[in-house]
Amino acid sequence: MVRVSAFERKQRVVIIGGGPGGYEAALSGAQLGADVTLIERTGVGGSAILTDVVPSKSLIATAESAAAIRDANQLGVQFSVRGDAGRAQKPEVAVNLRAVNRRLLSLAAKQSLDMKADLEKVGVTLVQGEGRLDGPGRVVVSTGKQGADFDEFEADTIVVSVGAAPRQLSSAMPDGERILTWTQLYGLEEVPEHLIVVGSGVTGAEFASAYSHIGAEVTLISSREQVLPGEDTDAARVIEDVFRRQGMHVLSKSRAEKVERAGDGVVVTLTDGRTVEGSHCLMAVGSVPNTAGIGLEEAGLEMAESGHILVNRVARTNLPNIYAVGDCANAMPLASVASMQGRTAMFHAMGDAVHPISMRTVASNIFTQPEIATVGWSQTQIEQGVAQGEIYRIDLSTNARAKMMGVEDGFVKLFARTGSGTVIGGVIVAPKASELIFPVTMAMEHRLTVDQLARVFPVFPSLTGSITDAARAMHRFED
Repeated sequence: MVRVSAFERKQRVVIIGGGPGGYEAALSGAQLGADVTLIERTGVGGSAILTDVVPSKSLIATAESAAAIRDANQLGVQFSVRGDAGRAQKPEVAVNLRAVNRRLLSLAAKQSLDMKADLEKVGVTLVQGEGRLDGPGRVVVSTGKQGADFDEFEADTIVVSVGAAPRQLSSAMPDGERILTWTQLYGLEEVPEHLIVVGSGVTGAEFASAYSHIGAEVTLISSREQVLPGEDTDAARVIEDVFRRQGMHVLSKSRAEKVERAGDGVVVTLTDGRTVEGSHCLMAVGSVPNTAGIGLEEAGLEMAESGHILVNRVARTNLPNIYAVGDCANAMPLASVASMQGRTAMFHAMGDAVHPISMRTVASNIFTQPEIATVGWSQTQIEQGVAQGEIYRIDLSTNARAKMMGVEDGFVKLFARTGSGTVIGGVIVAPKASELIFPVTMAMEHRLTVDQLARVFPVFPSLTGSITDAARAMHRFED
């Protein structure tokens, strides 16, 4: 029998970055008995909680409320105030952006404090500062404390979770006042008179949708033929149609060459010589990993040309004791993926049972109105022969609950393996598509067939009924 000394040293885990991935790694490592130190420069939760996911989705929730009030008349709900001569006048929906931003930043700070408390409860040591590698087994932290320029931590396992930051262009440098990144929007005190959004990817589309609904005139500059390039074509077409119908100016196949301040506004010059004038400009041209200058390459980590850290399906790098999770790694840039990577990395490092992550079953969502949720193989991949499958689409306009809600745009699309009928993917365009995609994701994870999915009883009436309706339509009679 092997005796384990009560004084045997615990595994020392040092995590650089406290975003969703770093947080989950710290929590899991401490619960498994490791001595965990988490280094974070701003606050637990990182930019995802403090300046990205939580505040942006809070803003979007406000925009949804404003849109619901404006659209209530379609459902027979009328708002009125008494005007002159006793005549009823319909009020305008006004958004107090200062109050909205104050609330969402407060929510983000509260979430960060809750996460900090969770880590302290399980014994994680929290260090505020800038962390960098000093070889494969040591982390140096610039703390800014008086009398000490830095602290050093020896580590058996290191997790790098430093996230990413908005990409900046020299021809359109943000000034925090009129030319903005998405992290700087929350300093605005009034709804922009005319917001120009450069970039029609996920971030650009989400903020364009939100600001349009809270009362800003919005121009969306898209370098591609259609907004949301890379997404399901039918879904992107629905969103672009909605954008145009609600009055948004969508400039397709247009590329911004430079953005300049012009008095109390901005001027965006396009590569074809046209100019667009507005009050503010949001630069939504992607992000870059925060991996430069923190000793990664010097320690021997393999990096992609983009600056992302190369990892395998358990988030392990080429160095056995170093893992990388979240937006700084070469995985899907989603908070859910970062969290799963953090847990998986710790399970693997601590010798616990591990299920390698499959990106094929990761659901993603675009928080426009309506939302777009996707999982699995895409229609393009099926049509190109990369995957063998059948496709079925059912419009929400045929759904009884959608009619009751006044929903006119959206659909459910299912993909099933040719022959077996196994669910291999899906796309949902609908209000709260982020919630509706879950049963399709479950079906993929557990390799259910469309017939098995069709046997599930949905509530009637419900939007989920369109998922089972699509599954039933894909049944094939065997001779």
